[in-house]
Amino acid sequence: MSLSSSGSATYTGALEGANAKRGLWSSRLAFVLAATGSAVGLGNIWKFPYITGENGGGAFVLVYLVCIAVVGIPIMMAEVMIGRRGGRSPVNSLRLIAERDRLNPAWKLVGAVGILAGFLILSFYSVIGGWAVSYVGTTASGALTGQSAEAVGAIFSDLLSDPMTLLLWHTVFMALVMVVVARGVRSGLERAVSILMPGLFVLLLIMVGYAMTTGAFGRAAAFLFQPDFSKLTTSGVLIALGHAFFTLSLGMAVMMAYGSYLPKHVSIAKTSITVSVIDTAVALLAGLAIFPVVFANGLEPGAGPGLIFQTLPLAFGQMPLGAFFGTLLFVLLIFAAWTSGISLLEPIVEWLEEQKGLNRAVSTLGAGFICWALGIASILSLNLWSDVAPLSFIPALEGKTIFDLLDFFTANILLPLGGLLVALFAGWVMSRQAMENELSLSAPAFNLWFITVRFLTPVAVAVVFVYNLI
Repeated sequence: MSLSSSGSATYTGALEGANAKRGLWSSRLAFVLAATGSAVGLGNIWKFPYITGENGGGAFVLVYLVCIAVVGIPIMMAEVMIGRRGGRSPVNSLRLIAERDRLNPAWKLVGAVGILAGFLILSFYSVIGGWAVSYVGTTASGALTGQSAEAVGAIFSDLLSDPMTLLLWHTVFMALVMVVVARGVRSGLERAVSILMPGLFVLLLIMVGYAMTTGAFGRAAAFLFQPDFSKLTTSGVLIALGHAFFTLSLGMAVMMAYGSYLPKHVSIAKTSITVSVIDTAVALLAGLAIFPVVFANGLEPGAGPGLIFQTLPLAFGQMPLGAFFGTLLFVLLIFAAWTSGISLLEPIVEWLEEQKGLNRAVSTLGAGFICWALGIASILSLNLWSDVAPLSFIPALEGKTIFDLLDFFTANILLPLGGLLVALFAGWVMSRQAMENELSLSAPAFNLWFITVRFLTPVAVAVVFVYNLI
């Protein structure tokens, strides 16, 4: 159903007034930094290097870049557009749009799926963020210097087996996130990312500069940028597609929440493309920082999830100035995890403010506390409850701990489901006139985005969704 020009103007004016009261990003740069901070996280610094290593390098990277263009950017534009159009929390933005365009009110549940996904992810993401906080002190103290592989592995195992230590660092990380979110858009989120994101880029460039001195930089660059399609499997293609989706914080309502604070004059397309390019550049730079160290020490690039917390500490422990640059690596990891943690908590806090009438500080404290408490289950599943597998009666979930189940449920079900529903809403349900008004693209550019989000993107996400379930 198309909006009349007078109705559209009235609706837009009302939202502008409401948004002004809630607070807006001060500039396009502020939004780009915040959205990039959300996108750049553990997925870039921790996950991207090891899944690239596991899937053959350059060919995987090429497929990943195509997936960012076909899946990532169109869905990001759709999420930001929905957030700005509704001008509220994800649930209420979709509710208001449905009311205005006389759509089924059940579409508001798309926002609820995203908020739930982000909330559950933060509960165990904070535990991993706590590992990084812990490792800053461990590395800086020189405890890893000159250690054998067995000793380095034992340090990590000792950390995971100690629930009280894990609880301490989980608490520290959640406190860092809550302090920023409680301060609001301008004083909290915007001020934090304006410091953390430039700091992250500087640290990353220093690490890349250090990697250039290892003697294996050329080999690492060839590994990342020279495609060898004989090493690429069907599974690798689907992993690239899934990671392209995950790394941009899609399907977890973050971009809707951040979009609700975006001024009307800012181009959604340009900012979405900018955020996607920066996020991808960070992932590639992380590869250029990490793989030279791996190759220079004769280690395996496909070392799996232990690459950051076991393989690299071993390497840095054997290198000149290794303790210093190893410490920088974990500070970099904290910055990346912190900015993402902030974005994961924001949607539920925004909803509590609107729905329950609570102020931001109380909303942050309540949501943060529940998320922190849920994280305790993940901590215990690494040690005292390591033999507890609640859903082992389901063959595909046999042996999965609470930590594993949260990861599986969010990454393989909630995120793809949320992204698929966003694509369907934008491509098949939402008023075309409303989308044209929000995106302000030329006719050819809008048609390209619309065809992509209507046909290509849902199919790609559905394939990943079904594959992961099977």
